Amino acid sequence: MEIPDWKQIIKKVRKTAKKLIIKTLKLVKRSGKRIVLRLYHIETKIIPVQKDVIIFESNMGRNYTGNPKRIYEEMVQKGLDNKYRCYIILDDLSTYVPGKAKKIKRTRTLYFMIMGIAGIWVSDCRQPGYIIKRKGVHYIQTWHGTPLKKLALDMDSVNMAGETDILKYKQSFYKNTRTWDYLISQNHFSTEIFRRAFAFDKTVLEIGYPRNDILFSGNTSENIARLKKKMGLPADKKILLYAPTWRDNEYYEKGAYKFNQALDFNIFREKLGDDYVCIVKYHYLVKETLDWSVFRDFVYNYDMCEDIAQLYLVADMLITDYSSVMFDYSILKRPILFYTYDLEEYKNNLRGFYFDFLEEAPGPITRTTGELIDSILNYRAEDYASKYDAFHNKYNHADDGNASKKVVQLIQDIIAGAEEAEDSAAYTVNTGKLCRK
Repeated sequence: MEIPDWKQIIKKVRKTAKKLIIKTLKLVKRSGKRIVLRLYHIETKIIPVQKDVIIFESNMGRNYTGNPKRIYEEMVQKGLDNKYRCYIILDDLSTYVPGKAKKIKRTRTLYFMIMGIAGIWVSDCRQPGYIIKRKGVHYIQTWHGTPLKKLALDMDSVNMAGETDILKYKQSFYKNTRTWDYLISQNHFSTEIFRRAFAFDKTVLEIGYPRNDILFSGNTSENIARLKKKMGLPADKKILLYAPTWRDNEYYEKGAYKFNQALDFNIFREKLGDDYVCIVKYHYLVKETLDWSVFRDFVYNYDMCEDIAQLYLVADMLITDYSSVMFDYSILKRPILFYTYDLEEYKNNLRGFYFDFLEEAPGPITRTTGELIDSILNYRAEDYASKYDAFHNKYNHADDGNASKKVVQLIQDIIAGAEEAEDSAAYTVNTGKLCRK
């Protein structure tokens, strides 16, 4: 009679039990979600909308940055966080948020409870399809940048993680934009594109971006020195900010994109390390855990939770590609250099551009690490003065350092039930420009 191998039997039992436990937990989780969604749907039918409940969300809750952050902090400055019930949607609840706002995690029970009654939504991203926009809710879509790359209904194809069907993508986008009541635009160029690409026929607030207000109020030598000290940056070297965008077709999974290291940082450090340091700032959709320690004291990496506006202020030069950071940094009138190693591929096969990038770019366009280094070392502002002035006038004409104040005034008027705020076609925000269809 063969003696059983008890070790193998126990191993198989444990493996089977583990699979059953995981399967059971998944079923419980799915059932829990269904129950929460059912309760959320009931809530939206029986509990009135609370106009003084305001939610703020940046980048699908991945961080506390950008336009929603600046609008909320303007409310804190005015003491309105004591008057209204403010909620910040965040993945990381340990993130520091000033004022009286409560932090809630996306897709959790409390999130659905608050979304079900909030009277004002302030967000720079699209809301999930399962969230219901109720009658009486005012949605201020702040968006997140002036577009160089084609957007939404203007796109001819889509090749993003989890998205390949262009018709389905456009239908989803169109359905989402039906929920927006106000849309913030940085400039007239964006306004025209947003109208078409989002099929948006409600109120566009062409007032500049709230996130850029700090580039006016914080652009002082004292503040810049304080920020450098806070960030651990050397005071005796020039600072390069490398902030590229993400590539639609380079990803790990949906919502997690790769950081392409086409730039040779070894050569970069060798040629520039004596006089420069380089800040590397990923796009918030990029999920990488690269080890930058080999470039210690030359490369300073800041994660997606770092507010890029502060990095603009400390940077002497911006290096980017097709990112909308160019339209914000140009407010400072500091050098912008473009590292576009994949220009033809990006322009012709991934997105397509809204304007002649080669013609309008307000700085040198480079394709290799060597060309970029040469452009940094030999940069002369006078060589690009004409292009830079034209770029600044076209894309920064509405930015005046007061956008946050204008949006907060709008929020106050909505909550007060002001007649002009209820009729979006008649609303003008201070000196901001109302753009009608």
